[in-house]
Amino acid sequence: MKIMTIYAHPADTITNCGGTLALHAERGDEVVALILSHGGRIHANKYAEEWRKDHPSDDIATAGLDAIVANKKDELDRAADIIGISKIITLDHEDTYATVREDVVEEIAEQIAAEQPEIVIADHPRSPAYFDPHSVATGMALAALSRAGTYLRNLDGRDEVPVRQVFLTGLPVYNLDALSLNGLRNDCYVDITDVVGTKLAAMDQFVSQGYHGVFARKLVESYNGEAGRAAGVNFAESFVRLYNETHAQLPVTDAALAADPLTRHIAYSSVNLRGTFPVP
Repeated sequence: MKIMTIYAHPADTITNCGGTLALHAERGDEVVALILSHGGRIHANKYAEEWRKDHPSDDIATAGLDAIVANKKDELDRAADIIGISKIITLDHEDTYATVREDVVEEIAEQIAAEQPEIVIADHPRSPAYFDPHSVATGMALAALSRAGTYLRNLDGRDEVPVRQVFLTGLPVYNLDALSLNGLRNDCYVDITDVVGTKLAAMDQFVSQGYHGVFARKLVESYNGEAGRAAGVNFAESFVRLYNETHAQLPVTDAALAADPLTRHIAYSSVNLRGTFPVP
């Protein structure tokens, strides 16, 4: 199976679904990451903080966009190696875009057509009234999926793309059942407890934007810990499925059948994250 992630910035793939990707890479699935922007301006902590020092380093304080972008790509390459991402595609657009661009939609569609993934993972667009780069990236990704799905070899020189499912990340709603908050919630969880150390090691590569060390552990404890609480495991990554799924019978997962309602809250609180994976 081939998975393609489509995210706005270099670190987004790792923070949103790095654990899930590590699990798929372990079982031999191919993982391709498509990054829309160069990420030079987003979370440029290393360079902004250097200017605050009494005696800043000239190399860091005066670094241009090319140097900053190259450093971000090096960090992403190291993180991808840790996770098991086999291919990174960077479109290198500015990371401050605010609206959907037709030319970028076509670029994404061409990459989807070239890679032919069965699964696509992208950010949840969240509120349609608030356009941040993550929501805009997903708007372009969904438009590109629709476009790639209409390709015809006799018209476009390429086949249509049979993407089977799209999983959306980043929806901060971890309700335990469909009757909460009018039913808006993540509807699919992946247990990443066994690879949480792998995700942390990958996040530790993003030093220039301050995503390493304490922040990485805080994010996993809070974000993946809360998703884990909803899923009944220590750490999970949550998803919203774009397409309905069809089953031969009512699906009940092995995790649901194995869960003990009496001790569930104890079982999903058994890992001391910072004790097991201390800040390097």
